[in-house]
Amino acid sequence: MERPGYDTALRRAKALEALAAFDPHVVGTPPLGIALPGSDIDIICHAPDGMAFCTALWEAFSAEAGFTLRQWTSGERAIIASFTAHGWDFEVFGAAIPVGQQAGWRHFEVERRLLALGGEGFRAEIMRRRLAGLKTEPAFAAALALPGNPYQALLALCSETDPALAARLAGAGFSLGDVPREPSPQPG
Repeated sequence: MERPGYDTALRRAKALEALAAFDPHVVGTPPLGIALPGSDIDIICHAPDGMAFCTALWEAFSAEAGFTLRQWTSGERAIIASFTAHGWDFEVFGAAIPVGQQAGWRHFEVERRLLALGGEGFRAEIMRRRLAGLKTEPAFAAALALPGNPYQALLALCSETDPALAARLAGAGFSLGDVPREPSPQPG
């Protein structure tokens, strides 16, 4: 049986409704249009009250297959829930910092901008590298020949303007797609 689209799985799981109090945002490869058959659904949240977030996760998803709930012991001490529902693996990430400041959101936004600017040739190159086994951020970093840690290298691009990103894409040999006319809405 073929799994449904990620948006259908989100709707069926009622994930965004269950997490509404935590400013949930779907990030990762499905909304970028670069998902592979094994891709999961990533949701990032603003969870200043860790206990309230854990309670909401437990109440909404603990009956789902493979449910786990864990917390990082260092750094921002993020809380992560993982489970499988409606043919998809889900990972819900909550941190005490607002979504717009989280690395996951910042990676997603710069990847979205690069894909919009780089056109189909760039998207095809990202997919080629992903199909060859690279994770998302390493695929972007390799396509752009960014040195060093791919996760940090992509975060460093977040502050670049669209013209600067377009120049970077052109310098890496990609013909440019259409420049987005309007900025995307920022999370609260």
